[in-house]
Amino acid sequence: MSSDLFLTVYSRRGCPACEDMIAELEFAPFSQALSMAVIDVDTDPELAQKYGWHVPVLMLNENEVCRHSLDLEKLRSCLAEQG
Repeated sequence: MSSDLFLTVYSRRGCPACEDMIAELEFAPFSQALSMAVIDVDTDPELAQKYGWHVPVLMLNENEVCRHSLDLEKLRSCLAEQG
């Protein structure tokens, strides 16, 4: 798996769906091979406006993979495309 791949989860404090996605990602078998950042959209007015209540949003590099819940199959597919 390429070392230049990274995941970003756009979330907000107190969001159960966000907490679930982050926990699932931490236990995913490939998680140790990827860097991951969690960004609270409420800390940035632009992000809060862009995502509103449509969190969590999972990005692989700059590409959206899924939102609201983890789509593990889609993430695997995106990772395979990236090499």
